[in-house]
Amino acid sequence: MYLPKIYKTFSEQFPEIVKDYQQLGKSCRSAGPLDEKSQDLVKLGIAVGTNSRGSVMSQTRKALGEGASREEIIHVVLLSLTTTGFPNMMAAMGWVSEVLEENK
Repeated sequence: MYLPKIYKTFSEQFPEIVKDYQQLGKSCRSAGPLDEKSQDLVKLGIAVGTNSRGSVMSQTRKALGEGASREEIIHVVLLSLTTTGFPNMMAAMGWVSEVLEENK
């Protein structure tokens, strides 16, 4: 799994924080009925809404890893248009496209 260099460095410097953060993520994921793929698509939508390149790219990779199709991922980004605006949606589409190109 791809991990950015800054994340690896942070993990080495603060292993207990990363361990606790990962446990919180697991607890949140197991707290409801959504399957892994649905959770990753929702999290992709949230990442688009925050206009975070790194998060959008990471969540795209995770969604692909859980079996989401290219079409499902692109649909998530398109759905953001009327909520987050055209410029934000276009930026996210570019970031998603980068990941999809890497994973052809």
